[in-house]
Amino acid sequence: MLTTLLAAPFAIALAGYAFTAWKARAIEQQFPNVGELIDVGGFSLNSVLVPAGDKADLPPLVFIHGASGNLRDQMHPFRARLEGRATMLFIDRPGHGYSERGGPENAWPDGQANAIARLMEKRGIEKAIIVAHSFGGAIAASFALEHPDKTAGLLFLAPATHPWPGGVDWYYDLARAPVIGWLFSRIVALPVGLSRIDSGTRFVFAPNPRPDDYIEATAPALVLRPAAFRNNATDVANLLDYVKRIQPRYHEIRTPTVIVTGDTDGVVYEEIHSRGLARDIAGSELVWIRNLGHKPDYVVTDLAVEAIEKIAGSDRDLQESARRAEARLAKDHEK
Repeated sequence: MLTTLLAAPFAIALAGYAFTAWKARAIEQQFPNVGELIDVGGFSLNSVLVPAGDKADLPPLVFIHGASGNLRDQMHPFRARLEGRATMLFIDRPGHGYSERGGPENAWPDGQANAIARLMEKRGIEKAIIVAHSFGGAIAASFALEHPDKTAGLLFLAPATHPWPGGVDWYYDLARAPVIGWLFSRIVALPVGLSRIDSGTRFVFAPNPRPDDYIEATAPALVLRPAAFRNNATDVANLLDYVKRIQPRYHEIRTPTVIVTGDTDGVVYEEIHSRGLARDIAGSELVWIRNLGHKPDYVVTDLAVEAIEKIAGSDRDLQESARRAEARLAKDHEK
């Protein structure tokens, strides 16, 4: 009887392990690498470089995705809108997508910012406007602090940059733990995560609708592979301590900056992060949009492009654009 009781959990765990190994390979077959791996000092970062056209009117742009993401997440809304106008570099952050993790320094935003700076050099980009969503905001702020000579401007989209009350969801701390985290990511995380991709991505967009092609186009399932899942968990679990240390330095940032945020963001505290950045970075512009959730990169893409143009020196009334976006979102909200 005891043997039977002990054998059942072992069999379930073994089945979960086997399913995860099989499904992780299937996910990679479904969403193969669309970028190029380049060594940046002992490990390789994956990226897609879109060269500028002959009529380019913008400086180079570097896109940094958020937690649980990969380079496809920013490439999907922005590439078609900006192709030919600027050199664009879409990056899988260290340990995400198809990028290698590298050393322990890449568990922190400044380590990832330094890796991105080295990749820019390898890609022939001297200076760029950094466009960052969510968790990527902490990396963009660190990039501006560590590499001001490479920073032509900053566009923060629903950023996570400041200390917030509480902590993070329990599974982030569990997944990064030395032994149990290894088991959790190889037995439980992938099958449970697959069952939540639809609802989870809809939550990230809420109260705005998620594009119908979002899951197929941006491959969020890549984060459920065991190593990527643990890297993502480590990043998120480390963020609060990191921003407590780095936020007092934000006043040192001296570059054109725009922050675009919504007042109904269910993922980050916009009152803390976006208003905090607007307070801390002198001369920055906060674009506050009612009825907008956590994905301004998708929901108000045209406004984000205008923000890039303004950072590059063009005359753009972002507040008027925000009012037009609010009117559209209000109509959508009423439906």
